[in-house]
Amino acid sequence: MVSLANVGPGCDHSRVDDPLEALDPEQRAVAEALDGPVVVRAGAGTGKTRAVTHRIAHAVSVGAHDPRRTLAVTFTTRAAGEMRERLRALGVDGVQVRTFHSAALRQLRHFWPRVVGGAPPELVGRAAPLVAEAAARCHLPTDPAVVRDLASEIAWAKQVEVSPERYAEAAVLRTPPVSPADTARAYAAYDEIKSERGLIDFDDVLLMTVGALAERPDVADEVRAAYRWFTVDEFQDVSPVQSRLLDLWLGDRDDVCVVGDAAQTIYSFAGANDRFLRDFPVRFPGAAQVRLFRTYRSTEQIVGLSNRVLAAGAGEGGLSSQVGAGPEPVVEAFDDEVAEAQAVAQRIEALIASGLSPRDVAVLVRINGLMPNFEEALAERGIPVVLRGGERFFDRGEVREALTRLRGAARAGGTEPAVAGVVSALSVMGYAPDPPRSTGAVRERWESLSALVALAESLGPEADLASFVIEADRRAEAQHAPVADGVVLATIHAAKGLEWEAVFVAGLAEGSLPHAQALAEEGLAEERRLFYVAITRARRHLTLTWSRARQPGGRGQRQRSRFLDEAQAGPPGAAGEPSVARGTGRARRSERRGPASCRSCGRSLVTGAERARMRCRTCPSTAQEALVEELKAWRLQRAREREVPAYVVFTDATLDALAEAMPGDIDELLAISGIGPDKAGRYGEQILDLLAQHRGA
Repeated sequence: MVSLANVGPGCDHSRVDDPLEALDPEQRAVAEALDGPVVVRAGAGTGKTRAVTHRIAHAVSVGAHDPRRTLAVTFTTRAAGEMRERLRALGVDGVQVRTFHSAALRQLRHFWPRVVGGAPPELVGRAAPLVAEAAARCHLPTDPAVVRDLASEIAWAKQVEVSPERYAEAAVLRTPPVSPADTARAYAAYDEIKSERGLIDFDDVLLMTVGALAERPDVADEVRAAYRWFTVDEFQDVSPVQSRLLDLWLGDRDDVCVVGDAAQTIYSFAGANDRFLRDFPVRFPGAAQVRLFRTYRSTEQIVGLSNRVLAAGAGEGGLSSQVGAGPEPVVEAFDDEVAEAQAVAQRIEALIASGLSPRDVAVLVRINGLMPNFEEALAERGIPVVLRGGERFFDRGEVREALTRLRGAARAGGTEPAVAGVVSALSVMGYAPDPPRSTGAVRERWESLSALVALAESLGPEADLASFVIEADRRAEAQHAPVADGVVLATIHAAKGLEWEAVFVAGLAEGSLPHAQALAEEGLAEERRLFYVAITRARRHLTLTWSRARQPGGRGQRQRSRFLDEAQAGPPGAAGEPSVARGTGRARRSERRGPASCRSCGRSLVTGAERARMRCRTCPSTAQEALVEELKAWRLQRAREREVPAYVVFTDATLDALAEAMPGDIDELLAISGIGPDKAGRYGEQILDLLAQHRGA
């Protein structure tokens, strides 16, 4: 076995002899608190998962807990998979690690024949189609945005145990997509449709399990006999119905350890309530209380910034970085969202050129509507992107199909190299190394298949197809999803629990963060916590950006987020204080000049492709077709030499711009969208020579 003594308290990847090894004093206090109720308040990056998994391992090793009667509850399948992996590395088998919904569903299916009779109802995969049908029954709008918001309102109501009859009264402080009375009617119609068809949704699972345990003492006794010791992660996100379920699991016992951080309560809209974490010592007098404050994720500068953000909201900061010093966080302002996205893409290109992998970088925004500009700007520079969110990876239709094909291929000849076998099998499904230019479902399908290829590559050149299938099946069981090597573009909510070497938090303007609909006291406090979550995702590089207008040429009437003012409490450049950067390079020069305009007709350029070509889509190209083909042939040769997709060298739009602008020196080359210092240094002389030869011919 390998000791973790030299690995550090923030990491946990190898089997250890002593579960108490290499824990910091506070983590060790958690691990040694084996009896009675325990509450752990853990700041961002302080190793909470490490502390509780080592607690379970230590309890098992000394015989205090039986792993077969231990249930650990998380809020996401990804977190559950991570906890299973860590327990496995610690040599602990038999512990059940599940989400609240997964644990409840397992119990509901087991007891259904006894409590209700017959086969359990079918679980609805996607609620939206049924919600749309319910809205139509009630003569309400059925456009996707309204349906999505109605589904969220219904889910919230069930999490806080509010029936359709009580919804209008309970939703006084909420802003449903239609009136509270109409939302209540749609809620009732939705439940009627499910009942007619013998269906239940994920929130019904919790409610029905609570009902079964509360009404049937024999069922509750059986569950309590099966599980004696409980661990609950992210306890600040517990909803009322989840809290009731935990109480029913416990009965009159107190063998529970909860861990959470009130500063990261960002799901109130979905029913989460941090009062269950705050009131835990009241619910369990005499509970052991431990606070983890040493963070092993972020630099001193980023931690100093996060502490000031919480202090501005009268929250509990006081994290202490164990990483050391790093670059100052940077705040940048831009004239419009397009310029903001272009500049962020340029910074990311420079980080990748300096040695960072794309998967080490994330762009986080408050709302989905801010994503397209960043997705387009990154695509223009040939930077791969992963959009985070949606259903569980191994539940996606294309992933299930892919694994079925790969299992068949492995049975037919499993000695084929893993990468070659996976690429061959997935090519039948339309996989190609280059990502599609389109977005939406097509792009998401490609990302799923690309993640499987990345998993094959991570196994090394010695791995064969059979070993890949074994690893994929193991990950599917643990819900440990692979990811493609791309820059993550996500909402802040979707980024919860994750971390990256470099993080760009964008769209930090009033009305976006804080959101325009969350300016009341409670809403504003949650928006501040959201900002705190965003900045604490960064390990070393943190950039905060905002724009004065939405579109190029728009009136710059926006104000930067008040949270930026709170964060910049001291002089720029002081230790732990973000510095205000003017920005360098073409993106900032274009900001000072104003919006880019078409070289032919003078109209403003809006889309990324238009800006790359420096002309609007309605104006004809001035490029010679022969030169464009020559540039594409040159690009293909460079791509083969580097063994990368062609778009990584230059996009088609950049090649068109080169052929139209015919730059004669490096400065003119750098003025073309998609060409930064790194690409100019790598390819500049070759491009200029090729253009000069064509000009001479």
